[in-house]
Amino acid sequence: MNQTIRMVGFDADDTLWKSEDYYREAEAEFRRIVGEHVDLDDVGARLYAVEKRNLALFGYGVKGMTLSMVEAAIDITEGRIPASDIHRIVSMAKDLLRHPVELLPGVADAVEAVASRHDIVLITKGDLFHQEAKVRESGLSRWFQRIEIVSEKDAPTYARLLKEFGVAPSEFVMIGNSLRSDIAPLLELGAWGIHMPYHVTWAHEAEADVDCAHPRLRVVHAALELPDLVHAISQLAAST
Repeated sequence: MNQTIRMVGFDADDTLWKSEDYYREAEAEFRRIVGEHVDLDDVGARLYAVEKRNLALFGYGVKGMTLSMVEAAIDITEGRIPASDIHRIVSMAKDLLRHPVELLPGVADAVEAVASRHDIVLITKGDLFHQEAKVRESGLSRWFQRIEIVSEKDAPTYARLLKEFGVAPSEFVMIGNSLRSDIAPLLELGAWGIHMPYHVTWAHEAEADVDCAHPRLRVVHAALELPDLVHAISQLAAST
């Protein structure tokens, strides 16, 4: 039986609003702080190794990153970093949690246009309080039928959500900037994916093996392309 697209999912960070830019600035400041005590070229790589190792314990978001920064700073300096610099790292994290929500160009119009034709949901991961605050401040929440903040964006999580939504994978399109979190798991389930790359991507999110020629994968480079592309996918899905 022919099926059309019944629901569209949106990622949040670096799809709807700026995020990774702030993390990059924080990492640069971390390197400066640690660089006052050691002369090493691999501070960034060592920080990422600690962050990756801690993901299963701390999860995603600013708070987990901060704990990893503190641990990495102590390890890299062999315990020589003073409490005043640990305080600088914590203060930097507080600034990250308070940064304003800056929508990406064309996002507000694109979300409204897609919502005029389809039920839409927001699926994001990270710290619950921080993500809830960004959703509120974005002004976009009124368009979403559901807002889901999850601990991990993998195939089992998406399968559970689609079951709750009452939508088959073939009836669902996911839009996001991360191949690892937003695209690969949905393609695996049989859904559609629209990759909207952001100009910077965290190394962890870049670790994905996705066939660029996958028949259910599309790529856009501007939010304003989304309404027409979702409509085209819906027509294609209905005809197959």
